[in-house]
Amino acid sequence: MPETVAAAVTRTPSGRLALAASPEPIALGPLDGRYQSAVAPLVDYLSEAALNRDRVAVEVEWLIHLTSNNVLPGAGPLTTEQQEKLRAIVTEFDSASVAELAEIEAVTVHDVKAVEYYIGRRLPAIGIENLTAMVHFGCTSEDINNLSYALGVKGAVEDVWLPAASALVNQIEAMAEENRAVPMLSRTHGQPATPTTLGKELAVITHRLSRQLDRVSKTQYLGKINGATGTYAAHVASVPGADWEAVAQSFVEGLGLTWNPLTTQIESHDWQAELYADVARFNRILHNVCTDIWSYISIGYFRQIPVAGATGSSTMPHKVNPIRFENAEANLEISNGLLDTLGATLVTSRWQRDLTDSSSQRNIGVAFGHSLLAISNVAKGLKALDVAEEVLASDLDTNWEVLGEAIQMVMRAEAIAGVEGMENPYERLKDLTRGQRVDAVRMQEFVSSLGLSSEAEARLLALTPGKYTGIADQLVDHLK
Repeated sequence: MPETVAAAVTRTPSGRLALAASPEPIALGPLDGRYQSAVAPLVDYLSEAALNRDRVAVEVEWLIHLTSNNVLPGAGPLTTEQQEKLRAIVTEFDSASVAELAEIEAVTVHDVKAVEYYIGRRLPAIGIENLTAMVHFGCTSEDINNLSYALGVKGAVEDVWLPAASALVNQIEAMAEENRAVPMLSRTHGQPATPTTLGKELAVITHRLSRQLDRVSKTQYLGKINGATGTYAAHVASVPGADWEAVAQSFVEGLGLTWNPLTTQIESHDWQAELYADVARFNRILHNVCTDIWSYISIGYFRQIPVAGATGSSTMPHKVNPIRFENAEANLEISNGLLDTLGATLVTSRWQRDLTDSSSQRNIGVAFGHSLLAISNVAKGLKALDVAEEVLASDLDTNWEVLGEAIQMVMRAEAIAGVEGMENPYERLKDLTRGQRVDAVRMQEFVSSLGLSSEAEARLLALTPGKYTGIADQLVDHLK
């Protein structure tokens, strides 16, 4: 729970200024404070409260599954009303439930055991107090936790992160289509290079990000429920006649997860590492987008639309800073730091079990939160941009030397066709253009002096940097 905010300024014993406690909550981290509204949807899936709700849900469904399939002699199917009341324990889970669980855990000093007792308290009112011993039957804590985390992460990705990321990619795709034919000077190694179109470059971004979203959308969320060391030992000892593998598989798959048949005490978490690597790769590509857009803003290719009342600088009133993209960069880096750590930590466990995964997984929501915040900032930043087509056109018009590539390639083609005087085309263009600015008049004079065929000469004389974009605009169609 958040610490309390100060009502008055006091001094600590060391002399530091301190804040006296008040009933108002204050967050230690920015995701629960300054940026809470941007990441709020994740709370329903990846918060501690959501984890406990999912633990309750898994325990309830396990009890219903065991009784519905007559797995234990003497514990036949529940009535429809009893099942509904059991599931209501989940749907009615609220802040009071969180507080009650905390009180129980203060005694048990064990979070999953607290969930077991929490459910057990409610069975008498449902008329199934005799089934209290079936709550958490055959389970180790990790049986409940791995399924709960899988459900929470699956929900967060499919219901929150993927829709937000997909909306951003669609936004960039729309920009690509709108600007498909807008010519733009390329810069390889930071130097003027063969022109492209703004739309084609945005299409490259769209294509890259879309591939990662496709990988994320195909994630398998694995789960297991096979006991203390993955052997069903307690299950077989207590009810030897049951087909426990079939019971476990049908239960896990019934939750919408993929059954993992071979584990130690823990589900191995490999699927988590795979997912986090894909999300991190999306983040890294998006980080590259941010730095490129920031750079294009800095050279005037994009104009930022001022927000009424906003201040760009506390001392320079003219400034409109690209803060959305800078904020996104930072949050993507923080997200990836956590995702990389989670991916590396979760795939390792000492022998059959250690608790490093337990502490690590509590930060899954933070990792996704910083990514979601970055996605939100990029989307807002892109909406506040106008393409400065006149700046792009001016940049092209002052870099006629980029046509050197086209001219020397035409000369090569002419030489192959038998036209005389086309020797050393690369070297001749290098002498003309390397490290030098060449304007339209000088370039056209050079073309006219080459002795090209009339068709080739006319074609080159009609060429400008703004027209030297190949089929860039058509390449945007690959997004369809």
